[in-house]
Amino acid sequence: MDLKDPQGDRSGSVLRGVQLTLWQGEKIALVGESGCGKSMTALSVLNLLPNPPMTITAGQIHFKGKNLLELTEPEWREVRGREIGIVFQEPFTSLNPVLRVGDQVAEILNIHSGLGASQVNEKVLSLLGEVGLPDPERIARQYPHQLSGGMCQRVMIAMAIACGPSLLIADEPTTALDVTVQAQILDLLYRMTETHKMAVLLITHDLRIAQGHADRVAILYAGQVVEEAAPPRLFEHPQHPYTEGLLEALPEFSHKGRPLSTIKGLVRSPFETTGGCAFASRCPKVEQKCSREEPSLLEIGKEHWVRCFYPSGK
Repeated sequence: MDLKDPQGDRSGSVLRGVQLTLWQGEKIALVGESGCGKSMTALSVLNLLPNPPMTITAGQIHFKGKNLLELTEPEWREVRGREIGIVFQEPFTSLNPVLRVGDQVAEILNIHSGLGASQVNEKVLSLLGEVGLPDPERIARQYPHQLSGGMCQRVMIAMAIACGPSLLIADEPTTALDVTVQAQILDLLYRMTETHKMAVLLITHDLRIAQGHADRVAILYAGQVVEEAAPPRLFEHPQHPYTEGLLEALPEFSHKGRPLSTIKGLVRSPFETTGGCAFASRCPKVEQKCSREEPSLLEIGKEHWVRCFYPSGK
């Protein structure tokens, strides 16, 4: 996927060969700093990239045996909402402020479900109750500004699961919420996906969330997956220096009495055309080879992949 600079004639790659496989009922967390391409990955799956300046120039996105990049716009509208649902990170800005929340949930059902008016109304109330909102009839009549952030996010989840999608994308679903509400929303998402047997792509910058709510974790850096493994293996035996740096920056993984570790420098700009490993300028293990050649994503253990010439080997 190329990003065109709106203030010049430069171009660069925001995502570069991201490979993710997600099976039915599986939950995978995509983790990384801001600017690594997590949200762009989600938007590309749903063909919602801002175009211009962004275009997908190579690759394929397969879903249920079809390459989504070959779909027409009418076919995309059938996929979005019905087959793939999404929960965005800002519930207040994702909901329409001038429509009652019940009408917004009903709109999804009217487009995709084929239910009659009375059945849609019953389904709306059922969904609002299923996501833990008290007094669904009252909530359905209210506008987003009359609800808290956590309640709005529950409405967003109700909209995302309304048509029983096979895949749910949760893009930083707890960013704008209080800590206690974050835990409630994550538990709700976990229950919903278990109940409805949905696959989940959970996008987050918080490794703790990935550890507790995912079957696999993929670490994204500068538009590339640099490490992927199940949480126990990733957290106990990280192989990529970037993963190690992220873990060492967490209080529970640091040594008592020592300052918290930090990763020096910034994520490489997509407009930088320098070859080699994207993490080379920040890596404490960097060698000359790292600046000249780009490492491939290789399996170094059972279902454990890493993109590094010098993995830790623990």
